[in-house]
Amino acid sequence: MKKNLKKLFATTLATAVILGLAGCGSSNSSEGEAKADEDGAGATIVKVGVVGEYNAQWDTINELLAGDNIQVELVKFSDYAAPNRALNDGEIDLNAFQHKAFLANDVETKGYDIVDIGDTIIAPLSIFNNKEKLASIEQIKDGDVIAIPSDLTNGGRALKLLEAAGIIECDPAKGYVPTKLDITKYNKEIEILEAESATLANILPDCAAAIINGGNALTAGLDPTKDSIFTENVDPSVNEAVPQLINVIVARTADKDNEVYQKVVAAYQTDDVKTTINDEYKGAFICSWDK
Repeated sequence: MKKNLKKLFATTLATAVILGLAGCGSSNSSEGEAKADEDGAGATIVKVGVVGEYNAQWDTINELLAGDNIQVELVKFSDYAAPNRALNDGEIDLNAFQHKAFLANDVETKGYDIVDIGDTIIAPLSIFNNKEKLASIEQIKDGDVIAIPSDLTNGGRALKLLEAAGIIECDPAKGYVPTKLDITKYNKEIEILEAESATLANILPDCAAAIINGGNALTAGLDPTKDSIFTENVDPSVNEAVPQLINVIVARTADKDNEVYQKVVAAYQTDDVKTTINDEYKGAFICSWDK
């Protein structure tokens, strides 16, 4: 019995060591070099941090990169706080989940040494209604709870969407990132509930409505074009904030000219990827590298 226990302990310890080493595989990516297989013969692996399950475009990108022997490996995160930290710390090579305003705020407030290297999409915000409580934007009434993202940039963007819908009015001096304190008038005496973006669909049953971006809506099984009652206008001639709402691929500043990473950007910004995005997401995402 003791021998069997010793053998089991040794096997378990060996497995733990192997798994621990595997988990450290990306630690050298802060040097600005994409990873290749240990024998040097395999594809160059580029670890890209994403949030959510709307990633069909990356399959197309990998097909396009196969000729260059480059392979994107997605690293999925559950919230918006982690991917920039992971990139800054060298745990991943790139990330692709955020718009320019979110990136600028994270760089300013957290001191990350990261920069965008290519435009991707716009994911318009939409107001999704709890169908048991209201059927249209006009039915929002005093006392209704509206959930919005809790981060500064998307929260401010959500308040501007409520303003565009005629529900509230904000101090114009605050631009596209007002806070709840900058609301100057409630046309409907709503209660605004702030929550992490990825959780908004989950709390929709407890609210009258929630403001959710296209990606998180898709992840939750919501159709942004059919299940929403009001959507952000992303025409730059109407909405001056649009240039800051374009999503981007982000690298460490030292790696912004990395040839492999630039090939990833070039593969993303192709008609093949545009077709995939248009076919898969039915208007939830708008390709923006031509804007």
